[in-house]
Amino acid sequence: MSNPKLKAPEGKPSDVERIKDESNYLRGTLKEVMLDRISAGIPDDDNRLMKHHGSYLQDNRDLRTERQKQKLEPAYQFMLRVRLPGGVATPSQWLTMDQLGNQYGNGTLKLTTRQTFQMHGILKWNMKSTIQAIHASLMDTIAACGDVNRNVLCVSNPYQSEIHSEVYEWSKKLSEYLLPKTRAYHEIWLDEEKVAGTPETEEVEPMYGPLYLPRKFKIGIALPPSNDIDVFSQDLGLIAVVEDGNLTGFNIAIGGGMGMSHGDKETYPQLAKVIGFCTPDQILEVAEKIITIQRDYGNRSKRKNARFKYTVDRLGVETVKEELENRLGWNLSEARDFSFEDNGDRYGWVEGLQGLSHFTLFIEGGRVTDFENYKLMTGLREIAKVHTGEFRLTANQNLIIANVAEEKKQEIINLLEQYGMLDSQNVSAIRRNSMACVALPTCGLAMAEAERYLPELMDKIDLIADENGLRNKEITVRMTGCPNGCARHALGEIGFIGKAPGKYNMYLGSAFDGSRLSKMYRENIGEEEILKELSVLFPKYAKERLEGEHFGDFVVRSGIIEATTDGTNFHQ
Repeated sequence: MSNPKLKAPEGKPSDVERIKDESNYLRGTLKEVMLDRISAGIPDDDNRLMKHHGSYLQDNRDLRTERQKQKLEPAYQFMLRVRLPGGVATPSQWLTMDQLGNQYGNGTLKLTTRQTFQMHGILKWNMKSTIQAIHASLMDTIAACGDVNRNVLCVSNPYQSEIHSEVYEWSKKLSEYLLPKTRAYHEIWLDEEKVAGTPETEEVEPMYGPLYLPRKFKIGIALPPSNDIDVFSQDLGLIAVVEDGNLTGFNIAIGGGMGMSHGDKETYPQLAKVIGFCTPDQILEVAEKIITIQRDYGNRSKRKNARFKYTVDRLGVETVKEELENRLGWNLSEARDFSFEDNGDRYGWVEGLQGLSHFTLFIEGGRVTDFENYKLMTGLREIAKVHTGEFRLTANQNLIIANVAEEKKQEIINLLEQYGMLDSQNVSAIRRNSMACVALPTCGLAMAEAERYLPELMDKIDLIADENGLRNKEITVRMTGCPNGCARHALGEIGFIGKAPGKYNMYLGSAFDGSRLSKMYRENIGEEEILKELSVLFPKYAKERLEGEHFGDFVVRSGIIEATTDGTNFHQ
């Protein structure tokens, strides 16, 4: 018997639904338009489909005005994102991305907050060669963007190396299991021949269907006590439960997400709610059934309200849980106890198992390039040539040189020293806990700078922290150029969301372990006002905090900001 509460919102489907419907399972006219040399861009309909293949068409906004004056089309280029479950890459794969970033991209790599590589600046006529080279290195870009399940996150913390490999395997299985089944990607980019006479039926996508999901869907696996992947920000968060040294299963949390729109109180960030527990062998089925609930009842009319968090809040957590259990044919177990301590990375050397070591490297803004006085990209390239372990991209835009063999350790230490990577770690605790999205010049949604500006702002914030004895006190700082939440701004103890050039909304009060959202403290302020506010807040925190009290907890306890107990009161 169907539940009367289970209804999808009424309304005319958004234009993106039409595009997917007419796309012949994400093919559209992409194959043809990518061969067109008249323009470096592609039509909007195809760009919407392009996301499902792991890419967005962008333009260099720094050049927009000048190109308009010259009556030239925008400086079109593509961003390309790799599907890399759990953020684990081999040294050979690192070298491939390094080479492609320099050959076809803008000479840099971006380590994203979803544990993967992102390249910018790829011209249309180089896209196919780039994707084929990625495929040859045993990676791909399928479903790295678009209205499908995106890159699956997995704990990367080297302190938990004894269980990492097992949890990582589940992230890979989830990623593979939830991939779209259409062969569009292989036909367009890898020259796979279409099988003649194949009937185009819904069986092409047995889980997603021809319209796929109403919006993107994100999954992450955390391993307490580290919440380094911000599990409560995921549409589906899985919290690994380890008992007597064994992975016994996962607590299941549903309905998280960071994005919102300025001035629209019907949009808000939200934290996922824990609804139960399942064993590892049940997790693929659980994830599939949750995705089908979002497929059937998500909002296909208003994309701003189409994420799973709005579906959960509209239908109710208990209703969604009941429907999940109906679809599974069995009930979830009671959630197991767990606790988190932080949502950051742990830096420097850590001894792992079997004589292997891990080195976590702070990479400001996740940008891998050769700076004027810091040859980071070259240094990591040289390490990749001798490293026999793996690279782990963290959800905080940092890099772990993982599973370093004892006989290679000194060589890697020498390279870290030679290329200034050890010196780069001598930064404040607050800077080590900072993140920024790409924003300008490539992101078309950015209203303000983020990655290019945050280091400059952090220099000035560091001065205030130093004056108040807070240099070694960890405080999370997140900055985004727009409210979409790519750097998970609402989970920063200090958050900045771009409002206009040089102007940000300032947020305070999230929890250091990622379990509470922030709330707006000041609206539309510039650098001078930001520093003025922190010049009042930091001395107060330094003098009045309780032992071990984090900044986010302090500003709530002391009445500086009201706690956000749920995303639905984020704007109150």
